[in-house]
Amino acid sequence: MQIDAKILVIDDEAITRECLSSYFEAEGYQVFCADTAEQGEGILSSEAIDVVLLDIRLPGKDGLTLTRELRVHSEVGIILVTGRQDDVDRLIGLECGADDYVTKPFSPREILARSKNLIRRVRHSTCKPTDALPQTLKQFDRWKLNMDRRQLLDERQQATQLTEGEFKLLTCLMDNNSQVMSREQILDSIRNREWVPTDRTVDVLIGRLRRKLNDDPANPRLILTVHGAGYLFTPVPFAL
Repeated sequence: MQIDAKILVIDDEAITRECLSSYFEAEGYQVFCADTAEQGEGILSSEAIDVVLLDIRLPGKDGLTLTRELRVHSEVGIILVTGRQDDVDRLIGLECGADDYVTKPFSPREILARSKNLIRRVRHSTCKPTDALPQTLKQFDRWKLNMDRRQLLDERQQATQLTEGEFKLLTCLMDNNSQVMSREQILDSIRNREWVPTDRTVDVLIGRLRRKLNDDPANPRLILTVHGAGYLFTPVPFAL
């Protein structure tokens, strides 16, 4: 599929690096490996990496810190590779901006499927717009949502990139404007074959969306929490 795609594996276990690199290389991907976050940063600075497969527990700088730092300036795809005991760290990783996660022991086929899906999203969101290509915009409150590039645009046309999960969640809320949506209903709307979110993932994505929409989590105006029921999207109608 994406024979020119570049994958970076950052894991301090040699067997994990070798397993992932050999599997992805057999599928036609160019693979780079690092056993520390610092080595990974050096590769990221010199190569146009599409997806990072990142272990949470690394010597020196850990995977959560690297995820947080990357999200300040990069939209590279990030899939956390975690141990089954890392539930809390996994959620923190999603809050820091990771796109997805898999747990050890993992299936290389599963990671390949998730990576393909993520590469499509990353490349679509970072491709340069052309004047010849119309962009589909949906408007709410003071925001516009670019459906083609998965970006939020404010009144000054400043763009904020959404991850796949954030985009799916926002479109779900917009499609059900002024209706209370339970976590189960949201999960049914945003899950797909490669990505299976959990109840807690919904809460994490809500928090990330609120921050990007400048919606004060202590006193939200756009995305309200209805205790015991779910979430309610209440934008002010846009005046034409």
